[in-house]
This record gives sequence, C-alpha cells and structure tokens, in this order.
Amino acid sequence: MRVYLPSTLPLLAQALADGELHVHHAYAVTPALREWYADGDTEELEYAAMLSAARASLRVLAGSPETPPRRVVLAAEVPDGSVAYEGGYENLGETDRAEVRLRDPLPLKKVVSAHVDDPEAAPDILAAAKALGAADQGDPDAQFTVDGAEGHELMWYATQELPDLV
Repeated sequence: MRVYLPSTLPLLAQALADGELHVHHAYAVTPALREWYADGDTEELEYAAMLSAARASLRVLAGSPETPPRRVVLAAEVPDGSVAYEGGYENLGETDRAEVRLRDPLPLKKVVSAHVDDPEAAPDILAAAKALGAADQGDPDAQFTVDGAEGHELMWYATQELPDLV
C-alpha cells in the first residue's frame, strides 16, 4: 500500500539521521476516499491522498514558525497490515477521508519518493501557515491565502536526492 507522510525539512533531516520515520498519521487511498471520490481512478485517488498529506504538512509548519516554509510529503510503500483505518468516516472532511494510522515506525528504506515545495513557493507557504487557523474558523480571506499556497505543485525527488534537500 502506498502511504503519504506529512513532514518538514527538519523532520526529514532527523529521519535521514535515524534511518526511520516516527510518523503516526499518514494518508492513503482508503475505502472512504474511494467512496467519496467514486469517479476517480487510482492515480487521481493517490493524488488526493498526497494533497491531504501536504495539508497536514502545512499544519505542522503552522505549529513551528522557525521551520523553513516548504511542505514535504514522503511517499512510502508499506504492507497493508501496517496501517489502521479509524473508521466512522461519515462525518469527516475531505482530508480526513484519506487518513490512516501507522502501527510502527517506518524504516526510511520504505520511502520511494519525496514531494517538496519549490523554494520560490516559500512566501506563499509561510502566509498560508499563518492563515490556517483563521481559515479553519471560516475566514474567507484566510481560506483564499491557504488555497493560493495549495496551488503550488510539489516537486518530485528520488530517494537518492533526499540528503540534498536538507
């Protein structure tokens, strides 16, 4: 199963040093995501799961203003039994439908790629991180700021390029 792990550049540096990731929540193509996005093919569903992880990365950035403002999403292949679905998806939002829980730390060798904001997106990502709380409360201007940052496509990196990112 492919999972998408929200991260940041400092968390990636720590994972490279440790050889494993200590992330409990990840995003994947879940039954709830399939049901919600019934017309989507596998590629579209995986993209939706990755965008959910990117939003979670933005939340991490919002909680640590000293962190470089670049969203980081790590894609990993894990056995199906290593993830748990929380269930009760009927009342969840769009990003929650893709959320899964990892049962154990993830060895870094399971990571197959990284998706990271271009450095030029940093001002928009920083503004979105600052506006995220207000956007969650329904502020339309803040939501516009968050949407603008989420309009930046994440750049793809192979695993051998990960040390160059940090």
